[in-house]
Amino acid sequence: MNEQAPSPIQSAVRPGLIIGLVSLVITYVAYFIDSSYLASGYFGLIALVLFFGLIIFFGKEFRKESGGFLTFGAAFNFSFFAILISGVIGLIGNILLFHVIDPTLPQVLGDLTFETQLEMMENFGQNPDSMPTEALDKMKEASASNFTLVGQLKGFGFGLVAYAIIALILGAILKKRDKSLDF
Repeated sequence: MNEQAPSPIQSAVRPGLIIGLVSLVITYVAYFIDSSYLASGYFGLIALVLFFGLIIFFGKEFRKESGGFLTFGAAFNFSFFAILISGVIGLIGNILLFHVIDPTLPQVLGDLTFETQLEMMENFGQNPDSMPTEALDKMKEASASNFTLVGQLKGFGFGLVAYAIIALILGAILKKRDKSLDF
């Protein structure tokens, strides 16, 4: 019987679903505890570390299933499609959270993000009061627009580029060459 190595794309479905659901559960738990966590940089950092950890874990499992070796292309494809599936699940879950469960949440998070931006400006020595009112209004509007339906869809579109870059990094981490094939 000729055993074929599993396809990276097919193998990415289950991990993508798991990672997407885990990130969704974390998002909803944070929302129910205190919705301001969703605008926190620490929450994003924790989620990112967990995300990378899970992708690497599942990537190593895929490499084992593939006979212990993985080309860069297969590792990239696996990582990208797992991240893509996870991202679609996260997008759907966030749209439900922001537009069905709590339609006031986008404005609240937009305001919190704007306040965080002002604090960062002060920490870097910039006085927000010295800025023109129009510039502050544009900053506030941009902060709020990220949480609208259109903003989330745009973010997902730009996220595809980030997904590809992350998958390139993960592909480099997960690849493993069979040195016994070298001449």
